[in-house]
Amino acid sequence: MTRRTAMTTEAPTRPLTRLAGRRGTRVPARAQIMGWLLLVLVLVLLTVIVIVREYLHDEVDRRVTSSLEQEAKEFVAFAENGQDPVSGRMLGDPGTLLHNYLGHQYPDTDEALIGAWPVAGGLGVVSQEQTEPIKAVAHDRAVLQRIIDDPRAHGDLDTAAGPVRWVKVRAETAQGGSAWFVVEHHIAAETADVDRSVRVLLLVSALGVVLAALISWVVAGLILAPVRAVRQAAAEITEHDLTKRIPVEGRDDIAALADQFNAMLDRLEDAFRIQRQFVDDAGHELRTPITIVRGNLELIGVDPAERDEVVRLCTDELDRMTRIVNDLLVLAKADRPDFVSPTEVSLAELTSDIDAKVRSLGDRRWVLAEMGEGEFSLDEQRITQAMVQLAQNAVQHTSPGSTIRIGSAVGDGTVELWVSDEGPGVDPGEMEKIFERFSHGSGRKGGAGLGLAIVRAIADAHHGRVVVRSAPGTGATFRLELPAKSTGDEA
Repeated sequence: MTRRTAMTTEAPTRPLTRLAGRRGTRVPARAQIMGWLLLVLVLVLLTVIVIVREYLHDEVDRRVTSSLEQEAKEFVAFAENGQDPVSGRMLGDPGTLLHNYLGHQYPDTDEALIGAWPVAGGLGVVSQEQTEPIKAVAHDRAVLQRIIDDPRAHGDLDTAAGPVRWVKVRAETAQGGSAWFVVEHHIAAETADVDRSVRVLLLVSALGVVLAALISWVVAGLILAPVRAVRQAAAEITEHDLTKRIPVEGRDDIAALADQFNAMLDRLEDAFRIQRQFVDDAGHELRTPITIVRGNLELIGVDPAERDEVVRLCTDELDRMTRIVNDLLVLAKADRPDFVSPTEVSLAELTSDIDAKVRSLGDRRWVLAEMGEGEFSLDEQRITQAMVQLAQNAVQHTSPGSTIRIGSAVGDGTVELWVSDEGPGVDPGEMEKIFERFSHGSGRKGGAGLGLAIVRAIADAHHGRVVVRSAPGTGATFRLELPAKSTGDEA
């Protein structure tokens, strides 16, 4: 009694493990492209805004400082001259000097021109300004005293009317008196203009970012459309339907990807076609010998002679099955790039070797009719296989003692090898059909019908062709016509 052991088959977990172990983000590529573009754009815009803001503030500082220094230089020049520009008399008193100078000045909107000199009990002050907020600061004795007491010649000061930048100079009059000339500039207006410009720039930048987001989303979608098509095509492909292809437009990298994907599908389709054809052909051709072997084995008797005959028949059928499988394997490999391996071959030596090998195929009158000269890029083994197959085909369709000729020649850009027999010939309507798998001409029987298909596959792999010239009852000539290329030409 045979004890059966129950076995539990676990579902494969490799795909799930591979999926679980994937690293990366779940954010779609379209969103990633848009996000990175916007991040770079925002960083660039923020950098530009900061630089522009600093530049504008520096420009305000330079302009204000230049204006203050110019006012101070003009007063210094006036004080050194010490004369009334109208009467020409000398102005020795500090108060008179300051009143005379300020009476001819017209300060800017945000400026205050202030003169101060010591008097009994404090300071004498005279000023020129145009607006009330500026006037209020100019008349603030505490602010003025802080400026005069400051050891610096210029500086900044916070006041009730906003930040003030000031410059002061001290002048000595002809009578030995001292006078201070102070120029105050209220920079709040200029700073407000800069801040307003920066806010406008921020607003425009924000609108630009929104517009860039919309455009990058659309453009990323257009760029990734072929990628999505590749993914969808890959999802729709099965081993039963490999006809799906991706439309290719343009010449960019995405189009190149689609081209490569379509080429991969072509190769897969060819591989599956060859596989299905191999299975179909094997199933079709092996069914008969298997039936014969099974039928003989089922009817085998106890008589030794009968058993020996059955064994012989079964062995013949198994040998035929082996030949069919080998031939099918050769045809299955015919579409592979390594089916032929061309090397530099001497045509004369190749023809001589083929002649020596085919003479053992049958009792025929073998004639080496012609040998071409030169060295060419050919696969010696495959060409020999094709010529031996043609010679075997000639033996099968001729009687003992008949003549079979083989030869080679170099034509106009071609290398030709042929086998000619005196058999029944080939009907003109069957000259193409006999090169198909499992096909036999009406006058040329025997074999599985794969030999000439192999010959054509070898010729095609060399980028050549095989042709037959014949008429019924006059024999046939099978000719391999191959490109006359050297190894250097192929490189």
